[in-house]
Amino acid sequence: MEATSFDFWMFAAGLGIFLFGMHHLEQGLKGLTGKAFRKLLQRFTNKSWKGIITGTVVTAILQSSSMVTLLVLAFLGGGMIGLKNSLGVVLGANLGTTFTAWMVAALGFKMNIADFSFPFLAVGILSYLFLNSRPVLKSLGGFLVGFGLLFLGLDFMKDSIESIANQMDMTEIAYYGLWAFLLAGIVITALLQSSSALIVIILSALNAQLIDIFQAVAIIIGANIGTTATMIIGSLGGTADKKRLAVAHLIFNLVAGISIFFFIEELVNFTYSIFGINDPLMELVLLNTLLNLFGILLFYPFLKPFTKFLKSLFAKAVPQGETLFVKNIPPEVPDVAINALDKELNQIFLYTEEFILDCFQLGTRDKNRESQWKKIFSSATNLTRKYEKIKRLEDELTLYYAQLQEKNLNIEEARQLTASMMGLRSMIYGAKDIKDVMHNIRFILDSDDKLGTEILKMLSNHMSIRLKEIRDFIIAEEVEPELQASLPTEWLKENEDFYNATINYLYEHLTHRGKNAVPVSTLTNVIKQSHSALDNLCSSIIYWKLEKGTTLDNSETEKEKPEVENHVSS
Repeated sequence: MEATSFDFWMFAAGLGIFLFGMHHLEQGLKGLTGKAFRKLLQRFTNKSWKGIITGTVVTAILQSSSMVTLLVLAFLGGGMIGLKNSLGVVLGANLGTTFTAWMVAALGFKMNIADFSFPFLAVGILSYLFLNSRPVLKSLGGFLVGFGLLFLGLDFMKDSIESIANQMDMTEIAYYGLWAFLLAGIVITALLQSSSALIVIILSALNAQLIDIFQAVAIIIGANIGTTATMIIGSLGGTADKKRLAVAHLIFNLVAGISIFFFIEELVNFTYSIFGINDPLMELVLLNTLLNLFGILLFYPFLKPFTKFLKSLFAKAVPQGETLFVKNIPPEVPDVAINALDKELNQIFLYTEEFILDCFQLGTRDKNRESQWKKIFSSATNLTRKYEKIKRLEDELTLYYAQLQEKNLNIEEARQLTASMMGLRSMIYGAKDIKDVMHNIRFILDSDDKLGTEILKMLSNHMSIRLKEIRDFIIAEEVEPELQASLPTEWLKENEDFYNATINYLYEHLTHRGKNAVPVSTLTNVIKQSHSALDNLCSSIIYWKLEKGTTLDNSETEKEKPEVENHVSS
């Protein structure tokens, strides 16, 4: 009988089709329910055990532990999930990714796989190509294409391996023991960057009796260890938490895998006797699931001390910069990034508020001239540093904004991002207004001009009250829709009234002033800049909180825009 040669290109094509199918499956599901899964991850990961369950379910559905890991890293960087709970999601993702093996073992070798894939490919490709105007149907088409390619690639790999099954002698590899199969699993998975693809190859080889169940389990353990290479490579040059999560993933899979490896024969015999499974393929996927379940049970009780250990690592890899949240979040997850941008704006307002209040309340005058000058110099230096920090934050967020714009944002995300950046710009204008008269305020505070002191007191009181109102508005979890729509515009009108009243008060009390009185131009400049600062801060709320949200209808929003633009330009 003539020997049949191994069709390498058929096998390579099958592997490529399988991986391409996995990509389309992931992209299709992202288009259908990606945002919903992100919300699910964020909501149900406040406890470690919830994280494990959520990670398992989401990964089983998305068929992409890499995608789930990316989301976890984004939430971790944005402070939406703690390191301990993110470890739970990673453990769950390990278990969820075994669903691919169950699906392939249950369906892939029980029927004519190619015939099974054709209807999915036909409907999926036509939907994907001709329904561009219907994003949901196009995503559904992408999902069906991925599902069909998955099984078509499996058929190619299965046929190519079966063609040489009787001609390959595995005794040379087996001579080195199960360690050789373990190392093969690690290396091949690290090269393929997909444990799911290797598991399909293993199932094909086992189905063709090219390897036995013990050797297959050894390769599976290696595949679980090798799959950590994806996260390790992704963490290179990344943030500290990203590196910590990669190390945790490696430790999880390495410890669980090696622990099971020493008892492969006992474990196989135990599951045969307990579950009574006669199909070696189903036995293999069961052992794969038990391996990852063992890892969860092994590490779950020690997640708290393990988290403490991880936080001691990679201290030098903590991201540089003034921002607290966005520096840890990749722009590839826009909705999470926009949420983190909101948190940064909250912080910038607090820094702006502190800077403005410090400018107006530099302390009482010191009669000692030397200490007075020392105090003036130190206060000016401190205020300058605070303003420079606000400007550095603006620069970092503007750069992040540019990176986000390059991503594939939907209309709503683009609108929210633009509203946030307009709000940031107005907020910075408010800080700059006060920065420009910082020396004037200091001059008035150190003068003996009663009118100047009284004017400054009026401005300081009004500024303190308004800043507190804006802060309360920002941090309020729920604000009545009527108040959301009316408060900022009412503040703008009140600011205008206060500005006119203050200017009138100034001109009514200009008579009988001493020679050393503060120049009128200085007082009017401080009044004008204070008024402009508050207007810009109120405008930032309209842009950031109102135009970004859904409480105002389009007509109301458009009606307020001209007034806001005038205030910003002033």
